[in-house]
Amino acid sequence: MKHVLSLTTLYPNAVNPRFGAFVASSLEALARRGREHGDWQVSVVNPIGLPPIAIGRYRALSQLDAFSEENGVSVHRPRFTLIPAVGARRNAHAIARAAMPLVEKIHAEDPIDVIDAQFFFPDGPAAAWVARELGVKLSLKARGSDITYWGGFDWAREQMLEAAECADGILAVSEALREEMVDIGMPRDKIAVHYTGLDRDRFRPLEHTRLRAQLGEALGFVIPDNAPLLSCVGALIERKGQDIAIAALAEVEGARLILVGKGDDRAHLAELARDLGLADRVHFAGSLDHDLLPLVLSASDVMVLPTVNEGLANAWVEALACGTPVVTCDVGGARELIRSDTAGRLVDRTPEAVAAGINEVLNNPPLRRNVAACAERFSWATNAAELAAHYDRLVARR
Repeated sequence: MKHVLSLTTLYPNAVNPRFGAFVASSLEALARRGREHGDWQVSVVNPIGLPPIAIGRYRALSQLDAFSEENGVSVHRPRFTLIPAVGARRNAHAIARAAMPLVEKIHAEDPIDVIDAQFFFPDGPAAAWVARELGVKLSLKARGSDITYWGGFDWAREQMLEAAECADGILAVSEALREEMVDIGMPRDKIAVHYTGLDRDRFRPLEHTRLRAQLGEALGFVIPDNAPLLSCVGALIERKGQDIAIAALAEVEGARLILVGKGDDRAHLAELARDLGLADRVHFAGSLDHDLLPLVLSASDVMVLPTVNEGLANAWVEALACGTPVVTCDVGGARELIRSDTAGRLVDRTPEAVAAGINEVLNNPPLRRNVAACAERFSWATNAAELAAHYDRLVARR
């Protein structure tokens, strides 16, 4: 079997079990495919950044096991020194230095064919250095904010462009993101689109008479059967636009809004809901596992995400697969998913436009099975097959 080693800071662990879950799902699907087809085995090096003194939220991270087997994937977690808030410029170098001895040991025991980075910054420049030292093929993947956010810093963009030059192949999660990568100077001929996957057993329309009652019992708040239900799935951070979703709620008669996710904006969002007199209509569900999230999406009439930018949001795909139309902004790969009114609406990033889009869907709701058909092309098996073919092309080149 050929061997890919993924160097990725974006990966779930016992402290943050949902962080980068989609990366784990993709690599686990590739490992599963490898066991069935005998093509690719997968190792993960998930560097954990810790400040010189691991206190507060870093204490639990410092106690993670250095190695574990997780769903058919060998996961190694070396530590590197992180300087919070000010040390981002040196993170790629620190990751590479911390990972290199471990990667050399793995390579000596089971030769690596491809070094892979699942996020372009800081993982991409670190992976480029490691691949160059080992003399193996390099694959890099861009997901959204790694390009749209970090690409706005001259020093980070320079590191990413150097890594892109070294890469044998590059992946982007949407056509739109590929264009943004080309715009900042990455070589178009190296970039292929690799869409996300989907757990089709979990994310599907769930329709039964007590769905909202069951969900309310699980989440600890009452969800009326006769009120429009909106959900917003994403980290509670400014760029996701939960504040706009809350403000729009005032123009959607009687609607309830469930915010799924956690983040630094929670206190601000709760205060905003109180100030607007909407506190009893906004529910904070926190992070949910993939058994509860399909219930939320299937019970919802609309999933709303007034985001500033995305590559191609997993939340869009998961909502559609559950038969729930999406109201979001025309950013990233949204236009590649929301191609008709059946799938939802693309709106301006204002409370008024978001409310208008929600009301249009509520006033003319599509059949859930027709909405779900908009996500038919997404699965982790397809994602794994395309990833295996991508790596095959890289190792075939001399």
